[in-house]
Amino acid sequence: MKICQIIYTYPPYILGGADIHAYNASIELAKGPNELVIITTTPFKGWHSLSPHLIIENNIKIYSYYPLNIYFWLNSNSKPAYLKILWHMLDIWNIHSYLTIKKILKMENPDIIHIHTPIGISLAAFSAAKCAKKPIVFTVHDYLTLCRRILLLNKDNQFCDEPSIICKLYRRFSKHIIDSSIQAIIFPSKFVSDLFDNVGFFKGSKRVIIPLGINCAKQQNKKKNININVVYIGGVTKQKGVNILINAFKKINNENIKLHIVGKGSDEEEFKEISSNDSRIIFHGFLTNENLSEIYRLSNIMVMPSLCIETFGLSIIESFNYGTPVICSDIGAYTSLVKDGVNGFLFKPGDEKQLTELLKAVITDTCLLGKLESGAAESACAFDQKKSIEKLNDLYTCLIKSYQDKK
Repeated sequence: MKICQIIYTYPPYILGGADIHAYNASIELAKGPNELVIITTTPFKGWHSLSPHLIIENNIKIYSYYPLNIYFWLNSNSKPAYLKILWHMLDIWNIHSYLTIKKILKMENPDIIHIHTPIGISLAAFSAAKCAKKPIVFTVHDYLTLCRRILLLNKDNQFCDEPSIICKLYRRFSKHIIDSSIQAIIFPSKFVSDLFDNVGFFKGSKRVIIPLGINCAKQQNKKKNININVVYIGGVTKQKGVNILINAFKKINNENIKLHIVGKGSDEEEFKEISSNDSRIIFHGFLTNENLSEIYRLSNIMVMPSLCIETFGLSIIESFNYGTPVICSDIGAYTSLVKDGVNGFLFKPGDEKQLTELLKAVITDTCLLGKLESGAAESACAFDQKKSIEKLNDLYTCLIKSYQDKK
């Protein structure tokens, strides 16, 4: 079958869990009898970048273009508030994306279209896909369709349980565009499925839960617990709770531990400043796959202190794959991945004191750490990417057959 994946970012501009998953899934799907087409975005490189550019890698056709806006979405951290507002207004439904995607789909004529999070491409991706008159699948990687801030947090980084009038209007528009276009919706966790069900989204679509997958290649190695490496991987922002982790770590008086912070974000410079008097804290910035694998290998404890209601936790299951236990916030889909005393621990979001105590307990008790390592390694087996790809292929086949039967 010919599959078109619409992904907001793709190597070399890959950023986080959603696009890493979409990229890995595309590579796996292309290994079989499938034909893969990718539609993705690229930074502005002159007016020619407004037109789609085609390259072929790993037997996959990759079309990339710059969606006409005031800047490329990856550059948003450095922009002032008024420009961000204007960018979001243009990104809600982008006419240039609509025409570009529609043109590519007409030319490639795929059997099925799979849209991942539409940030940077806009909701126009759904409208363009609908014009192709083919079955459409949408994977929910975040909350962009509910909240333009993506995180479901208000300006005080608290859960936004009462959207403003503008947000309600946006949700209504988003719901109309998506619900009238898609045939199936994929959730990475039951938590996310329940959340969208509660707000009335995707009522007429086939609903499937397919967790993000990893290559379970038994990468667990014997850990050296003399010097403990605590690792965080993700966005370096206050919403992700990185400052909470830094403050909790600094309270531990132990020269044999290090904190490795991997990723980039809007609060990175501020966090470097508050960490400048502690040589045990190391900022690595964004790392490529090979260097990231090395971080996973050296890690003894992964900490994910997010304040956001996470949809999944790819870094968590990647850590499990290396036999690394995880301490994370008791929030969102994290609670379905981490089990207290089995493969890690949960703590109240934002509670520095509780996080400090948990870190001390795991660092000083080698028997406890060894038990958690075994539990983490065992937990990874439930997220084998091969199982996810099989479910995805089955879903595609079912939707294509159903579509053809109706013709």
